[in-house]
Order: sequence, then structure tokens, then C-alpha cells
Amino acid sequence: MLKHRILLLLLLQLTLFLALCPTSSSRPEPFAMRISCGSFVNVHTAPTNTLWYKDFAYTGGRPANASTSHIGPPLRTLRYFPLSDGPENCYNINRVPNGHYSVRIFFALVQDPNFQNEPLFDVSVEGTQIYSLPSGWETEDEESFAEALVFISDGSVSTCFHSTGHGDPAVLSIEILQVDDSAYYFGLQWGEGLILRTAKRLSCGGGKPEYDEDYSGDHWGGDRFWSPVSTFGQDSDQAISTENSIKKASVSPNYYPEKLYQTALVSTDSQSNLSYSMDVDPTRNYSIWLHFAEIDPRIQGEGQRVFDILINGDIAFKDVDIIQLSGDTYAALLLNKTIAVNGRTLTITLHPTKGNHAIINAIEVFEVIPTESKTLPQQVMALQALKNTLGLPLRLGWNGDPCVPQQHPWSGVDCQFDVTSVKWVIDGLGLDNQGLRGFLPNDISQLHHLQRINLSGNSIHGAIPSSLGTMPVLEILDLSYNFFNGSIPESLGSLTSLQILNLNSNILSGRVSAALGGRLLHRVKFNFTTNAGLCGIPGLPACGFHLSIGAKIGIAVGVLVAFLLIVVSSIIWWKRRQNIIRAQTIATRDAPYAKSRTFFHYSGYCQVFLWLNFGFLCQVSSRLHLEAPFANF
Repeated sequence: MLKHRILLLLLLQLTLFLALCPTSSSRPEPFAMRISCGSFVNVHTAPTNTLWYKDFAYTGGRPANASTSHIGPPLRTLRYFPLSDGPENCYNINRVPNGHYSVRIFFALVQDPNFQNEPLFDVSVEGTQIYSLPSGWETEDEESFAEALVFISDGSVSTCFHSTGHGDPAVLSIEILQVDDSAYYFGLQWGEGLILRTAKRLSCGGGKPEYDEDYSGDHWGGDRFWSPVSTFGQDSDQAISTENSIKKASVSPNYYPEKLYQTALVSTDSQSNLSYSMDVDPTRNYSIWLHFAEIDPRIQGEGQRVFDILINGDIAFKDVDIIQLSGDTYAALLLNKTIAVNGRTLTITLHPTKGNHAIINAIEVFEVIPTESKTLPQQVMALQALKNTLGLPLRLGWNGDPCVPQQHPWSGVDCQFDVTSVKWVIDGLGLDNQGLRGFLPNDISQLHHLQRINLSGNSIHGAIPSSLGTMPVLEILDLSYNFFNGSIPESLGSLTSLQILNLNSNILSGRVSAALGGRLLHRVKFNFTTNAGLCGIPGLPACGFHLSIGAKIGIAVGVLVAFLLIVVSSIIWWKRRQNIIRAQTIATRDAPYAKSRTFFHYSGYCQVFLWLNFGFLCQVSSRLHLEAPFANF
């Protein structure tokens, strides 16, 4: 009996262990990063106790109190970006595992009567513009946030906000939620070169806005927001619901919540269409996902409900029989079609062809956006170094990618697409009269596609980098009206494509090298005037025997030291001479009758070497021996 109890206890312990401990084949929780913008502390929000990380060291901008919509997360702060801080501002979030992600940004209003309400601005993710806030977004649930499915391959996520001159961008929260790698696969064109932006997500027959989290959805599906729609209008439909469980709902790769299929809209007339229309941007591709489950108790078998699905008047799916395609009643069915839309309206129509009415449970519409090719990384690093050393003012921004999105390149930066690297490159810098005060770094040579550099009218100091001579396609170099010093690098003579060189109104000095001058005289329009220390080519003073400033200072110091040595030596010699004369006078006066012996021995030498234009050196030494013994009486 005791043995049986021990075995039973061990069996219970083993069962409990297997239930609580995941097996090696179970899937871990997906990566999730949620940021409460403008918050100085981590925040947990009800009812799910969701963790939102504090906003620290991700971006610039300024924190403020937030006024949020009823569908946004219940957060109290936001971050806004005044135009004076630059037209582009980005959140750069590192240490994100590579994979497939849902990136969602909620917007809000600054809770301050002095701020302009409803700012309008553009949003980009990973260098690709995905959204432009429309007028009136604060009153529309689905327009108060932007959401996109993106692939991350470099361990970081960049989301940027671009001013359009209509108020300061303000951001409530940012969510980066990992989803299944194959989520929303729609065909051969799907992949890392595309972004799916959520344009519409409807729960048909639903009663209130809800998220996957509210539905207890699988986290690998993300945390999708479902906007309820109780009718498509025109009194041609009605909402129905069920408490029955739904088969084939929360399955890979999209993991839809089961509750999504427990409500639906059904046409009220067997011959009436179910039709839904929405506004879209023209000449774009859209991926449409339609959800069905036969939850109408009147339909029990195949052939009792059959309908066609038309998109903008064209048949996308013909003779759809939900029970036949899903295999059963109360079983989920998902249909997907990706189409090009030329007009501004997308219309989905369900047209009954056999049996009773049409039915639909949910609709998802995604805009298919080709990803932008980014700028060469080494050129981005070179521009960042330039930003730091030149002390660019905040108003220029220079955040995110210099060239993309193409609608918002960096101020003063010209871009060109390089077909060889399939990346954007920098081919022009126009930062004249911008109040720059730093120095020009050698890293500028990394911008080897530059054709034009204009930094005139600033306060840049230091030497002209010799690395400028390694830029093979440079045609225009204008560094005039700055404080560049030193000599002109001979390497500039290697710029075979150079057409214009303006170095006037600086403090350059020295001889313009023969090689540089010869090339400039024959091929380049140049201006070296108003540089007092330059010489050697037509238009500049002739070069004589010119010394550097350091050499001139050295000569002056040498002459002064030599002069002081002569003066000191003369004084010492005069003092010695006076002492000798005084000693002779004393000896004669005090012992007139004595036979005295006075011996004087004087030796001296002076070596003076005069170096023409470099000073001279004088050494003087003297030795005096005086013997004056007293006379014997």
C-alpha cells in the first residue's frame, strides 16, 4: 500500500513538472519593446499590466504632458520635436534581434493651451516613409497611430518624424513587437524588400475597439488593433455572434485570436450584396485579407451559402463556399488578394450567387510599400563626423538617414543613387553661410562621390585636409570666407576633375606649389586673393626669401639674446677694468717707499659669430690675477 502511494506521488510530481516546465520544442516569447515617450520612469498600464520602458537616450526633442485618445495606451507623457531642433528627428533603438516586427507609433497632443493643436507630419520606419498624418487625425481612431510590418536585419530600428511646417511632431508611444517570420506572406513578391503598412483592420459585427491582448491572442501575432464595424450601411446587413469555439483560428503564421471569428456581418436579403468602401492613396498596391467563419446556425452544410468576392469591380474569388473551403462550420477561413489600385477608392463586394446571403467576419487592408535603399554606411559615418566637428546647429537636424526617405533628405546634402552598390551616396554638400565654427575633418574624404563642396561664408578654422586631394570626381571646392590657415595642400593638384577652386578670404600662407599652380592655371578657375601669406602664382605677390612665422620668431629671439649677452659682457669687462685701476691706485698710495711688486696677468678672448638673418652668438670670458704683496721694512 505504501509503495503504491509513493508511486502515485511520483507520478503526480512528474505530471506537475511537465505541465509547468516547457519542453525543448516549445516556442519562447517574442521580443517586445514598448517605450512611453517622454517618461522618466518605467510605466505599467492596466488592465494587462503591460510594461512601458522609460524614454532615455533614444532621441532629442522635449518631454511634455499628453492629451490622448480613448484607443491609445493610457500614458501621461509624450515627446515633441520643435522645428528649431531640426526638421528630422528619430528614435534609434538598438539591440533588437533580427527578425520580422510590427512597429507601431501612437500620436498625441501636447496638453498645453499655448501649443498648436493637431500637428501634421510624416513618419518613416527604417528610412521608408509609411504615413502622413491627415487633417482631423485626432478624432479618428485608426488615424491616430501608424503601424507597419518590417524586417530587421541590422539589430536596430529607426523611426523618424519629419516636420512639414504644420506644428511640432508629438509622439505618445513606440512599440516594437516581434511576429512570426512568415506573417502575412502573400506571394513571391513578399519579403525584406517590402513593408506592409496597416491601412484598415475591421472586426465585423464587433461592439468596441479591441486589441489582440484583449482577445487573449497569441503574442506571436503582435497586438493588433481591431476597429469595430456594426454595419456597412444602407440597412442591407446585420450583426450576428456566437459563443461557440472556432477551429483553425490561432494558427501559424498569423495567429489570429479566436474571438475575431465569433462576430460577423450578414446581408439581410439573399440577393443583397455586402459592400465596404474605403479611401486609399492612388497608384499603390494593397494586400487584402478577408476572414470568414460560418457561425450562422441556419447554414449547416456545403452549397447553402455561395458568393463571389469582387475588388473594385473585378472578381477576386469566385463561388466561395466557406464550409467547403474551411472543412466545417465554426472553422476559420482566410483569403488573401494583392492588387494595384489606380483610383482613390477601394471597394470590397460580396455578391451572393447561391443560397442564403453573404457573410464576413473581419477585413484587413495593407498598403504594400517598397523599402528604400539606404545610404552607404561609411558615408553616413563621415557625415556624422562632419556634423560633430563643424558644430552643425540643431535647426539643420541631420538625424536618421541622409538620403531617405527621398521626401526628406538632410538639409544641405545632395544625394545620388549608385547602381553599383545599390545604395544612396552623397554627391553634394551645400553648407554655405550656416554659422559653422569647427574644423574640417579628414573623414570628409570618405565621401568619395562628392562633386560639389560649398562651405563658404562660415567660421571654419584649421588646416585644409590633404585628404581632399583623394576625391576623384570633385568639380567644385569653395572654402572662401573662412579662417583656414597653413598652406594649400599639394594633394589638391591631383583633383583631375576640378573646375572651380575658391580659397579666397582666409589666412592661408606659403608658396603655392608649382604642380598645383600649373594645373590650376591651365584647367581651373581659382581665387586665392585676400590671403596675405600666399605667393607664387599670377595674382599673388612674388615669393622672395620667405620664412615661416616660426622661423621669424626664432630669429628675433636669437638677436635679442645675443644683444643682451654683448651688453652683459661689456659691463663685466668695464667692472673688471675699474677694479684693476682701483687696486693700482691703492697700492701706490699706501706703500710709496716699499719695494713693491705688482703683477698683472690678463687674458681674454671673445668669439663672435654673426649669422646673416639668423642672429649671432658672443662668448666673452676674462681672467684677472692680481698680486700685491706688502713691502718689507
